[in-house]
Amino acid sequence: MSTASARLPEGRYGRSSDERADRKLKVAGAVLGAALLALVGYFAYHYVAQTGISAQVITFDTTDNAVKVHLEVHKDSGASGYCTLRSQSADGAEVGRADFRFTGSATRIDKVVTLRTTAKGTTAELLGCHTG
Repeated sequence: MSTASARLPEGRYGRSSDERADRKLKVAGAVLGAALLALVGYFAYHYVAQTGISAQVITFDTTDNAVKVHLEVHKDSGASGYCTLRSQSADGAEVGRADFRFTGSATRIDKVVTLRTTAKGTTAELLGCHTG
């Protein structure tokens, strides 16, 4: 005597509950993946495209109470903003910090600025530039 199979005939009664659950998980994963990709793209665009001012410290010269910083700024034409510089002493303590404003239609500004310090600074560090 043969035993009957416990499986249902293929394609006769629709999808099994496991197949429906797999499909729901795939759809949910695709939606969440697309949302994450859109979020990363949004933040990347605002980080790259919205930065209207960038700068770099070319050289600096220190004295007992100031640091002269040669700063090169690249900005959009007509954009205004500021760059923040700081200086630290040999032991790492901050001895000076200041914002330097830039306006006008020039897209490249090459300027030497003076950062006043409370003690002899050994560094000149650009902390960042912002529009506004």
